[in-house]
Amino acid sequence: MNRATGFRRLIAPLAVVIMIGGLGAAQAQDANANSNVTPSHLAAARAAISAIKATDQFDTILPNVAQQLKVELVQKDPNLESIISAAVDEQALALAARRADLENEAARAYAVSFNEEELNAITGFYNSEAGKKLLSEGPIVTREVMKAAGIWQRGIARDLAQAVAEKVVAAAAATAPAQAPAAPAPAQQKKP
Repeated sequence: MNRATGFRRLIAPLAVVIMIGGLGAAQAQDANANSNVTPSHLAAARAAISAIKATDQFDTILPNVAQQLKVELVQKDPNLESIISAAVDEQALALAARRADLENEAARAYAVSFNEEELNAITGFYNSEAGKKLLSEGPIVTREVMKAAGIWQRGIARDLAQAVAEKVVAAAAATAPAQAPAAPAPAQQKKP
């Protein structure tokens, strides 16, 4: 056995211990962060995620998964379409109650990131007319800003390229050796 192999055999278990220790520390940190969350803090987080509609975008996950499963199963056995459809619908409805789990996790994430006062301020703003308008008009404004940024980017790129090209041409012309005047063409001899 050479030294490199012996070193690898020593390092491998040590690396595993370090990784496990790091995971334990991360879990302890998460547990500490979650243990500092009071019931009123969590309630404020739930109110904030409701006000900003933070989890609304996930409402289609279960229906989409159910529809995909129906299609997949019916393709495998078209004769059982009605049974498959009924079974998938029944089980999807049973799983719908688990949507609350996502709300709880989202509330915990917000509670860890924001204090109770901040969450109440967020809720207050997004429940105001201005906050509601921001939620409804925000995507349209964002699309318009992205369009304007694209136009601006193309203009800046064009102007930068043009300005650099002019500078390079001017610098190249200034440093080019002076060209000697062209020699006159030899006179043609006249034939007698």
